[in-house]
Amino acid sequence: RAAEGAAIAFRVRSEQEWSDSPQGKAAASGPLVAIEARGDAGGVESPTAATRLLPLRGVRVLDLTRVIAGPVATRALALLGAEVLRIDPPGLPEIGWQFLDTCQGKHSTVVDLRTEPPVFRELISNADIIISGYRPGSLERLGLRPGDIRPGIVHGRVSAWGELGPWGERRGFDSIVQAASGISLIEGTRDNSRAEPVMGTLPAQALDHASGYLLAAGVLDALGARRADGRGRDVRVALARTASWLITAPGRTPDHGSAQAPDARYAVTHGTVTTAAPALSEYPDHPWPAPAYGSSPAEWKARPDGS
Repeated sequence: RAAEGAAIAFRVRSEQEWSDSPQGKAAASGPLVAIEARGDAGGVESPTAATRLLPLRGVRVLDLTRVIAGPVATRALALLGAEVLRIDPPGLPEIGWQFLDTCQGKHSTVVDLRTEPPVFRELISNADIIISGYRPGSLERLGLRPGDIRPGIVHGRVSAWGELGPWGERRGFDSIVQAASGISLIEGTRDNSRAEPVMGTLPAQALDHASGYLLAAGVLDALGARRADGRGRDVRVALARTASWLITAPGRTPDHGSAQAPDARYAVTHGTVTTAAPALSEYPDHPWPAPAYGSSPAEWKARPDGS
């Protein structure tokens, strides 16, 4: 009934219940990062302004994501030199500190894609990479037409449950996936005064962060493959697939101690906000702090080669 009303509510399951369920089986199937070539070729050239530390210099990334997983992926691409333009809808601002963390190195604009489809089509028709966190078919419902996406483009997508299986059309987020997949019970504690265990969570939104980095890595692989054949690629990750991967990983320590404060050597501070330093050790910090929310125009800057 909750799903029928578009509510995000799922029953807490044990690890075994999840792995035995149809949706759990679907989440555990297929590659951790799915990369599929499309039939289109040409239209998108590899960047000519790349450097060793900025291999994505000159590449345009349209960021249609929010919260953590997708923004982590696009933040990683910005770190490697890509021009990342993040689009947010009006009237739905991001959590302040979260935006300051995940929008480092990017440009931020606010556009209502439902009422301004020409702006959307202009941006997307000149992008090299699209990263989206919408459910299947959402971009088409926002006015995207056949031909708006250039041949050869790389489209990275992140979802909660994967695009296949019985929950492929449902919304979700990290904590909800933890609850449904058994992680909440694994991380919980048992109180003898209660009939049921006390639910817990991972010390961080690990499904989000891991999925974001996996998506960024998949996009890099797709770009490398495109240089060889010119074909576009679809790259997909799902929080539930990441959860199944972690649950089955060796060396688990369910009886670990409480999370400790991060080591200051692996943090960066801008103003009053301290965040984790980039995951790649070659980069001490992101290209620049997060801009003011919605402060950028809805347009691409000229590429380094002037195009």
